[in-house]
Amino acid sequence: MAALADRSGRRFRPGLGATLATLVAVAIMAGLGTWQVERLSWKNDLIDRIEAGLNADPAPLPSRIDDPAGWDFRRVSVTGEFLHDHELNLAARSFNGRIGYHVVTPLRRDDGTTVLVNRGWVPTEARDPATRPDGLPAGTVTVDGIARVPPGPGWMQPDNDAAANMWFWYDIPAMAASAGAENPLPLVVEAGPAANPGGLPVGGQTNVTIPNNHLQYAVTWYGLALTLLAVYVASQWRRDPDREPR
Repeated sequence: MAALADRSGRRFRPGLGATLATLVAVAIMAGLGTWQVERLSWKNDLIDRIEAGLNADPAPLPSRIDDPAGWDFRRVSVTGEFLHDHELNLAARSFNGRIGYHVVTPLRRDDGTTVLVNRGWVPTEARDPATRPDGLPAGTVTVDGIARVPPGPGWMQPDNDAAANMWFWYDIPAMAASAGAENPLPLVVEAGPAANPGGLPVGGQTNVTIPNNHLQYAVTWYGLALTLLAVYVASQWRRDPDREPR
């Protein structure tokens, strides 16, 4: 079969090294693009599930939860008695540009289980519950909120200090033990935006922003693969050494 040639006498003469390197690189880029397409489908399903859970009526939390991930980002209701004397503080939480804490209070239920409830944000000067007595409801209460399976510690996040009641990330077993709470459920309930007496804590601190950039990533990887192919083809047109120059 005759080799491809252009009017200037150059022929398409691909080198073995360039061809192999290009094939490997293009295969990797195409694979990454396909992986991003799969991630896009997974992320869309996740967002749909979260939106459905957030828009549903509150579901009562059962006494036992074997599949915590199935409850993540679901609206729930939980009834029990707050153990205000055992508040836990999530440090370095901001609200409207102010630094403070999230108040996490164990809620003891009649069935003997305990749920850690993130009641919301308080400023640094209101960390002591004695400074906000109106926001410490006594007796049986019902909390409507969002169930969350908390992530582990982030990169370079400080260690928790149970002795100082300074928690930087959720460690449910350690937090429950520090508060003397038995049988903690393997999730946290983040209270909804309903105002507390006295205005503190400020509820509704659930963050439901989920980035979804997989389509852009897929287009980028596929585009890079096509660009590399174009560069390869353009670079492999060579002048025929047997052809005399004009």
